[in-house]
Amino acid sequence: MEKRMSINNHEYLPQGEPWFEDGNIVLITQENPTAFRIHRGVLSRHSEIFSDMLALPQPVTNTEFYMNCQVVTIYDLPSELSNLIKALYDGPHFANRSIEDFFYLAGILRLATKYFIEQLRRQAIHFLEQTWPCTLNAHDNMVETALSTPSVNNLSYPFAHPLHVLNLVREVDAKMLIPSTLYFLSLYPLSDILKADHPKLLVEHPSRPSSTLLSSDLLLYSLMYQHRLQVMDNFVRQFCTERAFKPACDGATPTCSKSFSRLVAQLHRSWTLRTGPLHYIYQAMQKVAADQSICGLCRASFHQGCSLLRQQVWDELPGVVNLPPWEEMHKI
Repeated sequence: MEKRMSINNHEYLPQGEPWFEDGNIVLITQENPTAFRIHRGVLSRHSEIFSDMLALPQPVTNTEFYMNCQVVTIYDLPSELSNLIKALYDGPHFANRSIEDFFYLAGILRLATKYFIEQLRRQAIHFLEQTWPCTLNAHDNMVETALSTPSVNNLSYPFAHPLHVLNLVREVDAKMLIPSTLYFLSLYPLSDILKADHPKLLVEHPSRPSSTLLSSDLLLYSLMYQHRLQVMDNFVRQFCTERAFKPACDGATPTCSKSFSRLVAQLHRSWTLRTGPLHYIYQAMQKVAADQSICGLCRASFHQGCSLLRQQVWDELPGVVNLPPWEEMHKI
């Protein structure tokens, strides 16, 4: 006859959500002890870690039981474990309506990585890629969304601070998200990052990643910051200035050179240390496209040149922070 060991104070444990009356295993968190009664088969089906662990025969004398179910002690936050289990049964509910949605995803991604729940991990990373993108088109969509979305609780879209995203990405080893995250982080002055007093960094939540920049990422931040400024300088001083001196029409339209010189002057005045070159170049493309004093040939040439330049800048981002090209990272 099986020996069922009693567990101190289990009769007083709060029942977590979900709790299935027909469940055959109970997960109990060590911190803020909470019990979750679920099904062994569901855990084994989705998680390599749980599948291997539950497949091992358990010594009868050392097995703990609660409500006639085997007990497994879990060293995770009850809130994160609850969200993970619900996601296994019902699917995740990823969204980007507020910073709470980011923390929800962070908790699930953390545990999906820890317990080798590969499908759920891929879903979370894929959703993050929509905001912290791996393609130039997705970057443009994110910026447009950021410019058109009203703030929520005084936090602007995408609500999560790139430092929190970077530290989460480091936790779960999602390298393909690092270049764009560092690109957006480089828009913040280093002094502000080190102070960690930005409102997005001060929101309290149990799933909040670290608000401290790792020493190894400090170097990468500096490289990205310098690269961003260099791209801006080259675009204004070389790319646009060359067209002021030698337009594509070779001076057939007298106003083209003057218009490009005026554009260069405007660009010099308008960019700041926090300007993102990818969107800045896109804005310059729009200005030239709308300027009827520039001939059609010069406008088309400028548009084509800017498009190629923006793609080149995007393609170079991984190399700036010592990572493989985008295509290679997606294969990992």
